[in-house]
Amino acid sequence: MASGENRPTLPAGLDGQGLRIAIIRAEWNTSIVDRLVDGAVAALQDLNATVVGPISVPGCFELPLACRTVAKSGNVDAIVATGAVIRGETTHYEIVSEGAASGIQAVQLETGIPIAFGVLTVESVDQALERSQGAGQHNVGAEASAVAVEMARLVQQYE
Repeated sequence: MASGENRPTLPAGLDGQGLRIAIIRAEWNTSIVDRLVDGAVAALQDLNATVVGPISVPGCFELPLACRTVAKSGNVDAIVATGAVIRGETTHYEIVSEGAASGIQAVQLETGIPIAFGVLTVESVDQALERSQGAGQHNVGAEASAVAVEMARLVQQYE
């Protein structure tokens, strides 16, 4: 199966006008994360949302605290968390990727602010490059931006 074959289609007419969406980025694997952030920013601009940031943190393990701090500020409607965890030879990969994912999930449930998971957890640099391509191609940062807008609208609708 080709990468992204099962990706969902987002609702037609999705519009981020009036939404403030923060992008928080991990600095590890900077060349990959730069590509994710570029995709995230471009998608938010295309969706007419206001981009807050990007806000940088040292690594993916620090993303949950940064997300919590920004979410609790009351200044954003959603967050896009971006980073890249690439498997190495130790268990560090599992610890960081699971910590980032579960921490981010806990923050969005605690605060009620949607956090789109634009963090790559991959086996290789090649896989990371495949998932962080340029405009109109597979870019998890861009996809996460659309998810952030969609979830911010859902929260607005039911609050």
